[in-house]
Formats: sequence, structure tokens, C-alpha cells
Amino acid sequence: MSWGTDLWDQFDNLDKHSQWGIDFLERYAKFVKERLEIEQAYAKQLRSLVKKYCPKRSKDDEPRFTSCLSFYSILNELNDYAGQREVVAEEMGHKVYGELMRYSQDLKGERKLHLQEGRKTQQYLDQCWKHMDNSKKKFERECKEAEKSQLIYERLDNDINATKSEVEKAKSQLYLRQHLVEESKNEYAAQLQNFNSEQWKHFNVAIPQIFKNLQDMDERRTVKLGEMYRSFAEVERRVIPIISKCLEGMVTAAKNVDERRDSGVVVESFKSGFEPPGDFPFEDFSQNIQRTGSDGTIGTPKTEGGKPDPKHAVARTKNKLWLFGKKPKAPTLEDLSHLPPEQRRKKLQQRIDELNKELQKEMDQRDALNKMKDVYEKNPQMGDPGSLQPKISETICNMEKLRSEIHKNESWLAEVEGKHGSRGERRPSADVNHHAPHGRESPEGSYTDDHSQEHRSPPQPDPHEFDDEFDDDDPLPAIGHCKALYSFDGSNEGTLVMNENEVLYVIEIDKGDGWTRVRKQGGEEGYVPTSYVEITLEKNSKGAVTYI
Repeated sequence: MSWGTDLWDQFDNLDKHSQWGIDFLERYAKFVKERLEIEQAYAKQLRSLVKKYCPKRSKDDEPRFTSCLSFYSILNELNDYAGQREVVAEEMGHKVYGELMRYSQDLKGERKLHLQEGRKTQQYLDQCWKHMDNSKKKFERECKEAEKSQLIYERLDNDINATKSEVEKAKSQLYLRQHLVEESKNEYAAQLQNFNSEQWKHFNVAIPQIFKNLQDMDERRTVKLGEMYRSFAEVERRVIPIISKCLEGMVTAAKNVDERRDSGVVVESFKSGFEPPGDFPFEDFSQNIQRTGSDGTIGTPKTEGGKPDPKHAVARTKNKLWLFGKKPKAPTLEDLSHLPPEQRRKKLQQRIDELNKELQKEMDQRDALNKMKDVYEKNPQMGDPGSLQPKISETICNMEKLRSEIHKNESWLAEVEGKHGSRGERRPSADVNHHAPHGRESPEGSYTDDHSQEHRSPPQPDPHEFDDEFDDDDPLPAIGHCKALYSFDGSNEGTLVMNENEVLYVIEIDKGDGWTRVRKQGGEEGYVPTSYVEITLEKNSKGAVTYI
């Protein structure tokens, strides 16, 4: 049957096309899966990058510079950006890839159902055709047999030698064949009518419906792909506002970088409170040269204190001027007196704040234990109140230790701030010639700007701190004199005993550590607290600063 072959060709074509459509849909689903895997890997790498450059740090390591703060803000924004990439991957996996895979399974089931229905319809029509063809062949065969019986009957009927019984037998056979012919004819007519009816239904109803179902399925697949394309783009579009905010946050962080503020942080962190060193006095090496009245040279006034030794003077001062040079070693003391005044004040204040926090924790723990003890006393079945007493005692002991430490550090802090305050109050009464030299001021906000020129109390000297200051036998020249405002016992090595109102020679001014080097009239030298004396410098010591 040519029509059957053509029909099966159409079914094969539809079968191949529908299978191609499903394969294409699954190919797009595979593309979406690989895309979301890229998003997941990208987000994971971004988070690892953020974690790498934003490590855990202690409170002391908290960034203070705007450049560092901005960088960490950028890292936070980048971490949020990575979160949005994860959202994109999750939405793609749920709303696009998952939906595509579910729809693909549905399409496979629907396609299989339609093709099976088409095959069943075709098989039924083939069966009807076979029945009709069999009845047709049977009718044809019965007609041929009836023709043979007709010829036999006519031959015997015309044969004079044939007996009557033979003629009657042939006649009966003819009637039987004619009856079979009528039956096969009727059966063939019925089968033919049935086949024609089924064939009409097949080509006008069943097959068009199946083709229409396959067409609808393919159109729905195409529509679904368009929706998935749109969903794919919408997933990206929904996170664009948040990503834009992340990028805006990065731009804002970049704008917050303030070089002046960072410089101020550096100044505030490292300012020492030291006074600038004074000018070197003129050292006259021509004092022993005899001059006559006719000499036209101008004599240089002789400095007090005898002949100076330049090597000795340089040896005493070269380690004091260590802005960028060699810094003298200082021992680490509990009261932090080895630090510059401003740094000492900051460290003490920081230590006091930390101790107060620890004290507050111990107090909270004590209150909690007391409440628990009250509960145990009211409800003995919950616990023994006596079991909490050792812990309460230990907490109270810790509180007392912390209070003692706080009091000790507050005393040191008060000493630093009090000595500075008293020195600053007496400073205006000094002689005008004792001010710091002009031209040494630092521009505001620079690294040399020292806002802590307020005065700090002198630290307690280390027993060996001044050992190297008295190595030479030649005395240093006096650069001024001072009057003792208070008595000083000079108990530490390198210091000098002085009595109230005693007048001493100044041979080395305070370099910012709170100590001034002096010499008694008897020649004994040593260090005394700067805040204990009123200093008057010679006019040729232009760089000295007067302390009262």
C-alpha cells in the first residue's frame, strides 16, 4: 500500500523532529547547568579571595587608616557581590535548569504517548485492510470454484452417457458453490465497507488529531524555551540593582580615602612629646692664645665651665638626637617610663581601659553567682549554695587585684598628666630669652607636628641609664644655671642630690625624657627632674627651652 508507506514516512519524520526538539531542550539545560557551575565557582573564588585578604585580627590590629578602612569596605562589598553571584546560580538552578529538566521528562512521556497512539491507529487500519483483503480473496476463490462447478454440471448435463445420479450430484455441487459465493460476497462487501469507514476515520480524524497533538507539543516546547531564555535573563536582571549598590559602595569607599586624615593618624600614633633639641653652643678653641691690644680680631667671650672637649660633647649628644638616627635602647618598665611622654600616656590609658573591662566582667560574674546562690538557697533541690562560695571568693579576689592594678596605673597616669600640667602652668614666667628658636615649628598635619608638647612627668631612671654619661674626666661647659624648687634625694645611680633653693649649673638641657643634667659648684654632676628646677639659659644657647 503506497498510502501506508507514505504515512509511516510522515511518522518517522515527526518522530525524528520531536526527538530533536527534546534533545535541543536538554542541550540548553546542559548549557544552563554549566553556566551556574561557573557562577558557583566564581562566587566561591571571590569569597576565598575576600577571606584571604581580610584575615582575623585582634583588636589592637584594627585598621585606622582611611586607605585600609576603604580597602576592607571594598572587600565587604566584594563579599556581598559574591553572594549575589551565588543567588544567580541558585535561581538558575531552581527556576531554569530544574524547570527545563522537569519539562523535558514531561515532553518525553507525552511524545511517547502520541507516537504509540499513532502506531495503534495505523495497526488497527492495517488489520481492517487485511480482513477486507482476505474476504475479497475468499470471494474471488469461491467465484472460481462456482464457475468450475457450473462447467462440470453443463458438461454432464449435455453428456448422454452420464447417469442421472452424476448429473444430480453436479447440480447439487453447483448450488452449494453458488451459496458459498453469495456468503463470501456478502462478507467481502461488509469488510470493504468497514475498511472504508475506518480508513476515512484514520485519515480524517485520528491521524490529523495525532499530528495536531505532536504539533501542539512542539509549539509548547518552543514557547517553554522562550520563557526559559527570558527567565535566564531575568535572574541576572534581578540582582543588577544590588550589584550596582555594591559597586557604588566600592566607589564610596574609594572616595573616603583621606590622605590628611591618614597622616594625622600617623602623627597621633607616633608623636612622642619630646622637646626639640637646642642649638649647639659655640666652642672657643682660641681661649689660650695671647692677644695684644693692637690685634684687630674680636675676642670671643669665654664660656663658663672651662675648656670644653668637643669629642666629649659630641659623645654626649650624638645618641640624643635620634629622629632618624640610632635610637638608644631603653628597658621595658612596668610603669612604661621608658616610653616618650605622649606614648606613655596613651599606653597607660589603654591599659586602664582594658583592666576596667576585665573588672566589669568579674563583677558581672560575681552578680550572676550571687543570684544563683540565692536561687539555691530558696530551692535546695536545685543545688548546694556552698558549692558556689569558692568561685565567688575567687571572683572577689580577682576584682581586688584588678582594682589594685587600675589604681596603680591611674596613679602613673595622674603623675604623667599632673607633672605636665604643673610644668605648663609655670612656663610663661620664664625669661624671654629661653624660648625655643624660631623656624623649628612643623607645618600643621605633618609627621613632625607634635601636638603633645604638653609636659609629662619624668620617668624613674634606670640604674644603668646614665652610666655612659660620665666616662670622661673633662667637664662639659655650662650653658646656663637653675634653681631647685624642691629637694631631690638622688637615690638612683646617675642622679644628683639637690636641696631646695640650691643653685646649680646646667650642662645639658632636657631632651624630652624629663631629666636635666646639672653640675654643682663643687664639680659633682648628675641628672635631676626637669620639673623640680627653674632653668635660665645663657643667651648663646638659642635652641634651649626654659622649664619652670
